[in-house]
Amino acid sequence: MSKSMDRTPQYKQNSLSLVGAIALGTGVMIGAGIFALTGQMAEMTGKLFPLAFLSSALIVAFSAYSYVKMSNAYPSAGGIGMYLQKAYGPTLPTAFHALLMYFSMVIAQSFLARTFGSYTLELFDAGDRSLLVPSLGVALLLTAFLINLAANKLIQGVASVLGFIKIGGIILFGVVGVIVADSVGMKTSASAPEASFTGFLGATALGILAFKGFTTITNSGSEIKDPHKNVGRAIMISISLCVVIYALVGFAVASNLSLTEIIETQDYSLAAAARPALGEAAVWFTVILAMLATAGGIIASIFAVSRMLAMLTEMKLVPHRHFHMPGSIQKHTLVYTVVLGLVLTAFFDLSRIAALGIIFYLIMDIGIHWGVFRHLRKEIDANASILVVAILLDVIVLAGFLWVKATTDPLVLIVAAVMMVVIFLAERLFLFSKGSHSLSDNTHSH
Repeated sequence: MSKSMDRTPQYKQNSLSLVGAIALGTGVMIGAGIFALTGQMAEMTGKLFPLAFLSSALIVAFSAYSYVKMSNAYPSAGGIGMYLQKAYGPTLPTAFHALLMYFSMVIAQSFLARTFGSYTLELFDAGDRSLLVPSLGVALLLTAFLINLAANKLIQGVASVLGFIKIGGIILFGVVGVIVADSVGMKTSASAPEASFTGFLGATALGILAFKGFTTITNSGSEIKDPHKNVGRAIMISISLCVVIYALVGFAVASNLSLTEIIETQDYSLAAAARPALGEAAVWFTVILAMLATAGGIIASIFAVSRMLAMLTEMKLVPHRHFHMPGSIQKHTLVYTVVLGLVLTAFFDLSRIAALGIIFYLIMDIGIHWGVFRHLRKEIDANASILVVAILLDVIVLAGFLWVKATTDPLVLIVAAVMMVVIFLAERLFLFSKGSHSLSDNTHSH
């Protein structure tokens, strides 16, 4: 097929503006974070869950430092995949950590898709949600796939419009929710979970999922106008916007629902919080807002993650098969990404999807910080102390999250461990089979 017939977006310089990049980042963050994580975090840490969002923001602020420094020095359509290659070279650590990031982003798409289904059903008197939720999620993923076959300007336009709508709508929800509440505080009962240190760490780790969407921006680095400046700016602006929004909405939900009610309605807690405060009209408003937010998040995420996998393919770090599909590698990776998302959406529930995503992401994040600290900090003028703090914070919250899951849902830890072992062994076999001499951890490329 000729290049002119291939409708998949290519790497076009200056095709994304700063505003468009911010919309992509916030689109993923807001869609994944505030709509479905609130109840899960409340279940882990009790009445302190609004503070867990702020704790997550603090950790992400340190974490973002490496990405801003790397994006300023090496803006690339490969984003994190290219950053890892710069730190470790074409080695097994690069491929392993990059694939952890890839799968964490695919998992995030499934998380968004099921959240879309959960909120949509609040508009109808649906009995059995077990089949309808994944079905609606699958339909959304297929729609996002068709949009991603279009040009960058359409993707940017859709993401930007949905981004502005969701930011304005969620801010309105938070402000009105706090104003109409009897008091800014949460009612608890004897059956509600008590706050604990490990639970707070686990909730903090889960809250990082609400912010990890900023990495979406790095995967569009070479397409953003003036990328050496604007990638870092887009990351910091997106995170700052979400800190304010999450804090506001967290207190609004806590003021209108008891802790037990938040946990019981964890898959659609914002819609549940709107009902006692403002009635059924507010529920419709919140559900439609959630539908737009999750749809925009999936469109933005698929846009970025398929390009990351394409870059890894071009770097010859992952195997690739055409399966007789026409078009470029970017179109093929788009198909792979959506198919994986469809499988996860159909067979995993929200809590387990979120758990897998945060485990993969934090391990990858530690790999990024260590690579910068060990190999690149002088070259990109990075502060060693900030990198060390970022690594320590990641390790602490990951340990807390693993402990919580080990005592409540050990199966998800087994699944995560098996997936990582399979990724590691498959990559080692692939690199060995193509005659790579780059399995050594000591080789790196600047």
